[in-house]
Amino acid sequence: MKPSRDKRRDKRQQPERPLIRPREDRHDAPRHALENADPKTVRILRRREGTLPGEKLPLILEVAPNADYALLDSGNGQKLEQYGPYRIIRPEGQAIWQPALPAKEWNAADAVFTGDTDEEGMGRWRFPQAPLGETWPMRHDGLDYLGRFTSFRHVGVFPEQASHWEHMAGLIRDARRPVKVLNLFGYTGLASLVAARAGAEVTHVDASKKAIGWARENQEIARLGDKPIRWICEDAMKFAEREERRGNTYDIVLFDPPAYGRGPKGEVWQLFDDLPMLTDICRSILTPRPLAVVLTAYSIRASFFAIHALMRDTFAGMGGTIESGELIIREKSAGRALSTSLFSRWVAS
Repeated sequence: MKPSRDKRRDKRQQPERPLIRPREDRHDAPRHALENADPKTVRILRRREGTLPGEKLPLILEVAPNADYALLDSGNGQKLEQYGPYRIIRPEGQAIWQPALPAKEWNAADAVFTGDTDEEGMGRWRFPQAPLGETWPMRHDGLDYLGRFTSFRHVGVFPEQASHWEHMAGLIRDARRPVKVLNLFGYTGLASLVAARAGAEVTHVDASKKAIGWARENQEIARLGDKPIRWICEDAMKFAEREERRGNTYDIVLFDPPAYGRGPKGEVWQLFDDLPMLTDICRSILTPRPLAVVLTAYSIRASFFAIHALMRDTFAGMGGTIESGELIIREKSAGRALSTSLFSRWVAS
């Protein structure tokens, strides 16, 4: 980090407020703005002025096999993973190659996601070796948390995000000052726990009450109950808009939106419709000395160049660098790279 940034508080570093137009101009607004806007005003997106940030792309962030997690093998539209004590098989549409390990290795799996909604018992999972409980102990970089067999294929952690977590923790420690982190679409809280352990004050937002409960449970299991984490069950867009109105700001913003989702009050999220607006709001709620904004997109409809261009336009005039590319997991069996998601992040320096 450049110490001189702390003293250079010029207009490029000041959060900008949105352009607001009166109600009669609502035909110009994006769909989400029309559905969720205040009846008197609506946010209209306009291209930011100023020099575009530097760029670094393509950047491939890789997670290698370790004692806590490993991608053992993949192929034929599936992946064989090791999560702590368990071998797990789940669908993987990008694994269009053939498995490298013999069938006996796959047949030794402890849990298989079947997708069969008519199955008795726990959702869509089959346990070939022995019945397993809903949760099991897991660990990431010394942080304890719970894995969980959910009815929608996931197990409570996205291992590829570890690259972002490590980068964020480094920014927090190197800042040598109080840092506030906003984690939108926070899910089960691993990113929030990593940020809190590194010394940040964290606001964690997710629309799922069940996910918030799970995240708070993970905080206790990780023995971080004394860390300043605020747990918010709310639609991410609405929360960000309210923070902007209140003048609340953050040094780091993480947002990991789904392609489609619903808020706790039926709010609809569509990635390609709503992402530009949320990205714009994320810029507006940054502190005068921000550190980073990290966007991850689990969507195969787009290239990372699309979200790279969006982020670079949004952070025009802010300096820094936009780094964009893909998150990958390196396979243990044959060393192939399994791409899991796209990302783009603005880093102040």
